[in-house]
Parts: sequence; structure tokens; C-alpha cells
Amino acid sequence: MAGSRRDSRTSKKAPDHKAPSGFIGRWFKRLFVAGLIIGVLGALALGTAVYFAERSLPSYSSLMNSQSGQTIVMRARDGTEIVSLGPSYGEWLSSDEIPQVMKDAMVSVEDRRFYSHFGVDPLGLMRAVWVSIRDDHRTSATSTITQQLARNIFLNSNRSMDRKLREAVLAMALEAKFSKEQILELYLNKVYFGGGAYGIDAASRKFFSHSARHLSVGEAAIIAGLVKAPSRYAPSADVNAAVERAKVVLAQMRKYGALGADEAASVNVSAVKLKKDEGGNSIRYFTDWALPQLDTLLSDSDSNEPIQVWTTIDVGMQGAAINAVKSHAPKGAQGALVSLDRDGAVLAMVGGTDYVKSNYNRAVSAMRQPGSAWKLFVYLAALEAGYTPDDRVVDKPTTIGNWSPHNSGGTYAGEIDVRSAFAYSKNTVAAQIGEDVGFNTVASMARRMGITTPISTYPSMVLGTSEVRVIDMARAFAEISDGGESVEPYGITRVETSKGRVLYRREPQRGHQLVPDYVAAGMTDLLQSAVATGTGRAAQIGRPVAGKTGTTNSSKDGWFVGFSSGITTAVWMGRDDAKPVAGLYGGTAPARAFASYMRYAVKDRPVEQFDTDLQLPQWQLEPDDEYFYGNPDEYYFIDDQGNLVEPNGKSKKDELPPGDRQDPLPGDQTPQPQTGGRSGSDDSAPQAASDDFLERATGGSTGSSPQPQQRKPQQRSTTTPAEQMSTKPTRRDPPPEGVIIHN
Repeated sequence: MAGSRRDSRTSKKAPDHKAPSGFIGRWFKRLFVAGLIIGVLGALALGTAVYFAERSLPSYSSLMNSQSGQTIVMRARDGTEIVSLGPSYGEWLSSDEIPQVMKDAMVSVEDRRFYSHFGVDPLGLMRAVWVSIRDDHRTSATSTITQQLARNIFLNSNRSMDRKLREAVLAMALEAKFSKEQILELYLNKVYFGGGAYGIDAASRKFFSHSARHLSVGEAAIIAGLVKAPSRYAPSADVNAAVERAKVVLAQMRKYGALGADEAASVNVSAVKLKKDEGGNSIRYFTDWALPQLDTLLSDSDSNEPIQVWTTIDVGMQGAAINAVKSHAPKGAQGALVSLDRDGAVLAMVGGTDYVKSNYNRAVSAMRQPGSAWKLFVYLAALEAGYTPDDRVVDKPTTIGNWSPHNSGGTYAGEIDVRSAFAYSKNTVAAQIGEDVGFNTVASMARRMGITTPISTYPSMVLGTSEVRVIDMARAFAEISDGGESVEPYGITRVETSKGRVLYRREPQRGHQLVPDYVAAGMTDLLQSAVATGTGRAAQIGRPVAGKTGTTNSSKDGWFVGFSSGITTAVWMGRDDAKPVAGLYGGTAPARAFASYMRYAVKDRPVEQFDTDLQLPQWQLEPDDEYFYGNPDEYYFIDDQGNLVEPNGKSKKDELPPGDRQDPLPGDQTPQPQTGGRSGSDDSAPQAASDDFLERATGGSTGSSPQPQQRKPQQRSTTTPAEQMSTKPTRRDPPPEGVIIHN
């Protein structure tokens, strides 16, 4: 009985142990079935998408003839073609004409399972996901050659999930419609290799000067390595990067059996002969600066149409600029030059001594200290505040706060005029003037004239410690050349399609007055003196030139900026690492390069004399006798009794008979202009001036007072200029209320 009860209990408990297992099994089966159904439906959806995509794909011949990218032809101001950018297509090479080493190199580095997958590589995708999880970073690129082809032909390069899904569908459609050899042929003839080269033949001709039919192993490795990052690994941009990337390709070829160990070891990529980039130095700095401007000048609807761009560049001047910079730049130093026409058109631009070695555009991107060339803004602020070129200043040791500037020669000239102080670049005078007008005022003037970089307001800023760009300095000097009106540098005048449809045409720009014309005239006077007798003498070219030198501490930077006959040119020289350059001064190599270039630039232009006549506004004129009463030789004084007094102090009453003389009463003498010739023969001469004039001159009334109150004439100060300048230059009085100065 006991045994039977035990068996009964056992049989009753058995189902309780199996219940959880059955529950999990049933849900597992349900999930499996649901997943299977979803997978089948997904496969059907994918298959349907691939089917319809395959049906809509163009024919192979259509794909062969399709082209990517936009062709841009840039022309000089005279219409000559200066550079052609955008797609460059070589010959179409059939699969049989493409060297096997080229195929092997591309498959090894871009898609080693190319011949086994169906357009998408599941193993590669799974591996990429696993690596990203293991190393905790984003999934790396896993596009197959077929996916890359689909993207290049049909899609864009954004990284959205939608684009990736469509890329996968199109890749499988391509695999369904074309053979592996056809796909690889399309890919190798259409993929972008940098420098505007599409396809291996265009790349081979660009980098090696021969057809891709004759590619060596090393050359094939270099080309295959470009696909990952054309701009980074292009031999024309960075030879070392191209060589290192090619070595990676060779290692992959060896790893996957495309090359034997001995053959791979024998390939010397560094020995591959590269094609020299002929003519690259002559124009590419300018085109690199001008091309991005098309993004703002053209609408998106014009982005894929071949276009022709007319620019402001002058081919002859560009060549002269290149030669001037290269022939005068000190050994180991770089140079930059920007030349502007009077309306801001860029006539020449040099961003370095060799574009192939360095495409960094120092003319528009580099920020360097301008040294004394910055004094343009110091003296502009001074002239606007009331200084004139003839004013007297004192070149002497100066201290402002804790700063004590020194002249480059270590000597001091004493009392000189403003013109000489500027011509000989006297640092102490610039410091005194800067303190007088205000360092913030100088900074504001620089900003007003087009300086776009940060500006310091410490006292030393007057000597050019704030960094500037070459093109900004050229602009500021061009504005002085143009009488103080604003100038905007530009490089593109017209854009047309290949069929002649005008997409953009630059209209004449109306400038606005930045500084009064008399300030610009005074500044031109100073700049002309700096070239004629001062630190810029090496910039003389046999016709009027106005300009300024600039040299920074330890000769790290040398500048010359100036203008003549409507052309303004800025030249900078120095090292990229800002190390000193022996013998570099603004008045040496930069000034000589300026002269060398400008002799060519102005040769076909008429000689223009500078307008340095200062037509000062009324408020700024000297409040002296000459201003109020004319020439001192043409006026005389009267005493309290109305007797004439000659300029030598002798009274007319002294000439009267003794009995007719009257002793003068104490009082002021008032100058009176002559209304006719003087006459001393008529003793009964009438009053020398009318009551109306006396009333205006004395500020009182002559009708009721027998002895009107009279003022002394305004006399020039008897204080010497040296005494006036014993501390610092004195600013002129501000304009009276109601006078408006247009800045």
C-alpha cells in the first residue's frame, strides 16, 4: 500500500516539474515561427525591392557614358583659360585592358570577398559590428565595391540609414543584372581618385603621365590606396602619405595571396616616378580662394551644370608676382602677395613660394604681426583727430605705463615734423600719438578700414603687435589710394554655363566714405614720404609710390604695402614657424619684391600724381590772424582814440604836428583790415573802419559808449614748438557743436 501511495504521489507531481519547461518551449516555438514569418516577409520585401530596382537599372552602355561631378573652367580677365577643375575622364578601359595587378590591388584593399558575396558582405558587416561592440566605437565602413559603385552612380555620400538601405538594395540589383567582371570594370573606370580624376586611366595620366594599361605594381598600389581618402593620400598633396598608404595595399595583397612574399618585398613604392604638377604655382592659390565663393554666388539648381567662371586675375601680373616673391624671399622663408585694382579686383595673388610643396594660402589665411605697417591706422586716427603732416612732434625716450618703446636705430631725432616721424618710422612718436588719440581709437580705425582679426588695445599695439592677414592690409591701403572710400576685394566677375546662360554677373559696387578725403590726402602725403626719403626707398619704381614698411621683433616678419597708379600691393615674407630670418626687414626683400612686381603691373598705366592737398574743414583751421583777417601785411591796428598804428608799432598820431597830438588812453588795440590803400597825407581822414565792423570785431556797441570795450587781436602763440611738445603731442580742438564729419 505504501509503495502504491508513493507511486501515486510521484505520478501526481511529475506534471508540475514539466510545466515550466513546456511553457518556455511553447514560447520559443512561437518566437521562432514569428521570426521565421518576419524573415520570410522581409526576404520577400527585399527580393521585391531588388527585383524592381534591377528592372529599373540603366543598361550597361548607359552606365558607361554617365558622368559624375561638375566641370568648372576658370578664365582670366582677358578670357584665357587658366585652369579646368572638376571631373577628368581618361579612356574607358575594358576588363581585358585593365592590368590584373590593378584589379588585385583594388579587391585586396577595398573588398577581399568581392567574388563571393551578392553585393552586400554579411560576414564583413557582422565582423564590423562585433569590433565596434568590443572596442566601444562606431561601426566602421563596410561598403563593398558594389555598394560603392551604387553610391557613386545613384546616391549621395550622406550617412543616413535610409541611404544605406537603398545602397544595399541597389548593390544587390547590380549584382543581379551584371557579372562580377562588369561591375569591377564599371567601378575602376568611374571611381574618384582625387585631383578631379575619375577612373584609373585619368588617375594614371594625372599622377604618372601614362595610360593605366601600363601600370606597375607600385603604381597600382598607389592608385588603389587613394579611394579611401583621395584628398589625403593624393601624391600631389602629400607624397609621404601616398607612399605609406600604398605600403598598406601591398601588405593586403600579400596577405590575401595576390602577391608572393618575394614579389611584395621587391616593390619599392618610394621609387615610383610622379608627374610634376606643371604650372601649379602660377594660379592655384587664387583659384583656391575664389572657388568657394561660388557657393554663395550660385543657386543650388545650378550646381551640376558645367560652368565657366570669369575672374579678375591678370595672367601677366600673376607671373610677375610669382617671380617677384620667389626671387626675393630669403632662403628658408615663405612669401605672400596680394595685388588689388582700385575697385578691389584681385589682379594677382601668391600664397607661398611653391604650391606643390605647400598649398597653404598665406595671402588670405595666415595671421602675422605687421610691425610698423600698422602705423597706417595710428596716423589715420591722428589725422582725423586734427594732426597735419607739418605739425611738430618730439622724438625722445617715452614711457607709457610700464612700456618704453625704442626706435629701431636706438637714436632720437628730437623735434621733427609728423611727416618725418612717419617716413623714418619713429616708434616713440607713434607711441605718443597713440596715447594722445587713444589706443581704442586706433583699434576702431583699423576695424573701420577692414582689419578682421582680433585687435589688442595695449599701448604696444601702435607698433603692430596685433596679427593681420595680407589681404586685409592690401584692402586698407587700397582704401587710402581711393580717397578714403571702402574697397571690397573680389575675384569673380561673371559665371556662365557652357551654353552661354549667365548665372551671375557682378554689378559695380558703390563704396562709402570711411575717412574724410582730407585725411586720406594727408595719409597719402605721409606714405609718399616714406618711399621717397624714408624706410621704403627700395620700393621706388620711377613714378609716384606711396607705401609703408613693417618689420617685427628679431626679423620674424617683413612687410611692404603700397600703391601706385591705382594698383595696391601688399607683400609679406617670413617663416611658417615664426623663427627669425637673418637680414629680413620690410625695407629690404619685401620692398624689392614690391618694386619688381609693380614695375610690370603699372607699365601700361599712365603716371598718376598723388592728391596730397589737404583741404581741411573749417573747424580744423588754425584760429589765427591770417584766418580771420587775411595776410598780416594787409592789416593795421588802431589805438583807443582811433589813431592808425602800423605793424611796427608806430602810431599815425606821431606824424601829426605836436599841437594836434593826443595822448592815448590805456586800452586794447583792435586789428582792422584796409578797405583801400593807406593814406597818411589827409590829416582829417575819416574813421578807419565802420561802426558796424568795430561792433562785430569788439563784441560791443559803438553807438552809445564814447570809449567802447575793444579786444586784443588773436596772436599766434609765442611758445616754441619744442615747449608745446615737451610732454606729448597735443590733439586739435574738436569740431564746434553742429559740425558733422563724415567718416
